[in-house]
Amino acid sequence: MGAAVLVAWLAATLWTLPALFPGAVAAGGLLVGVAVGLDLWAMLEMRRRRANILPHRAATALVTTGPFAWSRNPIYLANAVLLLGLGGLFDNAWFVVAAPFAAFATDRLAIRREERHLAALFGADWFAYAGRAGRWLGRRP
Repeated sequence: MGAAVLVAWLAATLWTLPALFPGAVAAGGLLVGVAVGLDLWAMLEMRRRRANILPHRAATALVTTGPFAWSRNPIYLANAVLLLGLGGLFDNAWFVVAAPFAAFATDRLAIRREERHLAALFGADWFAYAGRAGRWLGRRP
């Protein structure tokens, strides 16, 4: 995600794209607020459940409450929404272009590996949870 921010910023200095749309700055500010709120909510929920928040360390708990009831990856989701919001806030379409690429890279480089780790660690509980909450967003009965 950090690389996407850097690429979007550099691309804008080399090639300015047309303005997004009237109200993009306000919409972007709203999305940034939603993203920060979701990030904080997810981190607080992890802390409340005494779960390790660092993605390069072993999981210490399977968190399925709060935003995790609706997304198995609310922090990554918030980061993608943040990129879209920054695009609007700075009226920089490169952020909007970079967001899906960053989300795809995050999915392939981090999420899939983390899910294998969680499946090995939590077994049936993980599979039941994965059947209820979408990887990015969504809840199934």
